[in-house]
Amino acid sequence: MTTTGLPRSTQLDIARVTESLEMITPLWTVWILMTLSAQPLRYTEIKPRLPWLNDGTLHPKLRRLTDAGLVERTEVEKGHVTYGLTGRGADLMPVLTVIATWGDTHLEKPLAKNKATGKLERVTQVAPAQNIEDTLALIGPRHATPILWALKARGASSAKALSAAAMPNHRLSNVYPQLDRLVEDGLVRKDGHVFDLAANGHALAPVYRALTAWAIGRPLADTDAHPVWGEKPPPAQARSGPWVTTQSRVPAPAAPAPAEAAPALATHPPATTWQSTDLFSHQIPARPITLPQAGGPRR
Repeated sequence: MTTTGLPRSTQLDIARVTESLEMITPLWTVWILMTLSAQPLRYTEIKPRLPWLNDGTLHPKLRRLTDAGLVERTEVEKGHVTYGLTGRGADLMPVLTVIATWGDTHLEKPLAKNKATGKLERVTQVAPAQNIEDTLALIGPRHATPILWALKARGASSAKALSAAAMPNHRLSNVYPQLDRLVEDGLVRKDGHVFDLAANGHALAPVYRALTAWAIGRPLADTDAHPVWGEKPPPAQARSGPWVTTQSRVPAPAAPAPAEAAPALATHPPATTWQSTDLFSHQIPARPITLPQAGGPRR
């Protein structure tokens, strides 16, 4: 992906984050990675933890994650094969923590029937994996992240300027459906012919800082100095250094999240980062079959 009108370092960051999102956005990917986060498991141990996935779905996804370098398939002995996270997959866990926090804070909670009253009520707790998937459904579509990034870097912009920055190889008319979806999702606001990040869009800063760090293999502790999404600008001499490498649900209306809202990050999470009670706070996901179209509300 190529963008114009933005610094080369920003173009590289966007390209790498977009590529990273393509790896983890497909349905059920996050659930599988989190299931394997504590220890390697045999296929027969994975399947009961994800009972809604049949063999025809689980097998190909494990193979895809193995090919992507996030999961390692180890033949312990003949007939005894385990699946576990690679170092790259383990490094992704703190990033998923940040994404889950954004989803829990900013996404509208789904409705569920109260068994006692029979009435539909907002649930108070959503499984982290569900929060992550629904957040990825908003920022994972092909042009969503480049547009959000361009708005953060440039501020309020016209559709023409955003098309040139985020979708340079497309006609101007192609940017409008993308912008309309982001406006509907509550990440972008529109004022006449001008678009700008909404409060929930600005609140994505910790998510994009973490994704950028993981994408380029840098410690997450360095993310505050991100040149676009950072809480504080990096030193002038560092602008060409730390961040440059040459190699659902609709958000609920909310005020901008405080900078301290993001959880403390660790480069290597402890094995207990994802407890089974966290992963399966709802044993079956809110949508056991399919997700709504990207950007749609959680039902």
